[in-house]
Amino acid sequence: MDFFSTLFGTPGIASSLLYVCLAAFTGILLGKLQILDIKLGVAGVLFSGILIGHFGAILDHDILRFVSDFGLILFVYSFGLEMGPRFFSSFKRDGLVLNLFAIGIAVVGLGVAYAIYALTDLSPAVVMGILCGAVTNTTSLGAAQQVLMDQGGDFTSSVAQSSMGYALAYPFGVVGLILAMILLRKLFRVDLKNEAKAYTESLDATETKLQSVEMTVSNQNLFGKTIAELRDILDAELAVSRIYRNHEYVLATDDQTIVAGDVIYGVSEQKHIDDLRLKIGNVVIAERQNITGMMDICNVLLTNKHLAGKTIEQVGIYRRYPANITRIYRSGIELLPTLRTTLEFGDTLKIVGNKDALDEVKKELGNSTMELALPNITPVFLGIFLGIVLGSIPIFIPGLPAPARLGLAGGTLIIAILLGYKGRIGRMNLYMLPGANLMVREMGIVLFLSSVGLMAGEQFWQTLIHGGWQWMLYGAIITFVPVMLVAIIALWLKVNYLTITGCIAGSMTDSPALEFANSMAPVQAQATAYAAVYPMAMFIRVVLAQLFILTTM
Repeated sequence: MDFFSTLFGTPGIASSLLYVCLAAFTGILLGKLQILDIKLGVAGVLFSGILIGHFGAILDHDILRFVSDFGLILFVYSFGLEMGPRFFSSFKRDGLVLNLFAIGIAVVGLGVAYAIYALTDLSPAVVMGILCGAVTNTTSLGAAQQVLMDQGGDFTSSVAQSSMGYALAYPFGVVGLILAMILLRKLFRVDLKNEAKAYTESLDATETKLQSVEMTVSNQNLFGKTIAELRDILDAELAVSRIYRNHEYVLATDDQTIVAGDVIYGVSEQKHIDDLRLKIGNVVIAERQNITGMMDICNVLLTNKHLAGKTIEQVGIYRRYPANITRIYRSGIELLPTLRTTLEFGDTLKIVGNKDALDEVKKELGNSTMELALPNITPVFLGIFLGIVLGSIPIFIPGLPAPARLGLAGGTLIIAILLGYKGRIGRMNLYMLPGANLMVREMGIVLFLSSVGLMAGEQFWQTLIHGGWQWMLYGAIITFVPVMLVAIIALWLKVNYLTITGCIAGSMTDSPALEFANSMAPVQAQATAYAAVYPMAMFIRVVLAQLFILTTM
């Protein structure tokens, strides 16, 4: 018994890490419990930590502070690296409007938080915690706590207060968004079938999804030209695959000459279809067909590091082999391969070619799952190093009592987004295996939540019974008011209701709300809108939470 009392009852590294692991283990189990189709998810770790801290865990707060900071850095870096490739593209077309709605929700929520702070005697740390909990955004909580640390004062007390505000506001942050979706549907008498049909019909030329196309050549200017010349003319619009001629398929190699009656098969984006009709002839969007005869189709992993960073033209597979790259899959995105498209380590390439050549193509490109599974650790530490440096740079803004900083979370997030978008630094590949990325992210957020939960647990119950219920009410206002206001404006502007539900779920970074929205209709409107606004919503909430602390301290 003396052994256990010493181990668990003496503040130090061992006891603190034991409690962190206990909070993480029990919290993950708690998060998997499902009540009325709602799960706490990873937030269960926070509540578990609070419970363990409430029952008198003996802790070393300096150690917990390090664990929480390091966990937050791991989470933010891995998340930013993943969303980097699609961050800037999320502003294209309808994504720009949806992101403006998401920013509007975040800004109105910040305004409500300022009003609560001005009308009550709550500290900035408490109101900030309520704000982050009301929008279920853990990353912004960690970023704002970093600013609190930079401003001095009792860091442990500030962390405890902000974490308690977060924990009290969080439950309605999840449930309230679902209630808002239901209320909007009732108020505006939304017919889900009509909304789903309208969304499906709206997928027209603005859609960027790649299409398999077959084009009958009728433009006489193309007769006698080679496939190499056609590639030059239509490089940004078409990836050529094969030709149907004289009742048989032949591979579209550079030296093939185009003749009248040829049917060219390839891949293009929906937006280019009309241009292809003008430049080639009749275009039909074809169903993907099995390839028979001497040709075959396969997916190949690019794991040859010597080819990563080179363009398709530089690699020259289409020149040296009877094979064409028709699609590229990268970070969940489907890309149209052009001669100037840069290939990256970990890309999956769809290749059409002669059967006897595909094995050689695979060898040259790598196609090694073992090579892909090897950990790519060096750029991780480089990215975190650069993020910490960027986050520590003082930014002097007139009117603020102290210089602003992006902080550990803000600096790391920006660097990770840029690295994820860029894909490489010189010859250094920044690829992280999706499974490894998810592991680092989950580990980071669990370490962060367990630590802040333990630090908040000691005073949680006293706070709840002495006015904490009011914090829950304030959180409900921050959750409900911005979402309803912006959603009503969006409906007035005739935005599809299903798209709106995905947008508000993404703007609140609320995955349980997305699951509820997805259950309303079997279309991609909700998930597409969620994905379009999520990166920007995460970024803007990190910035606004820090701004709130800087302007109220």
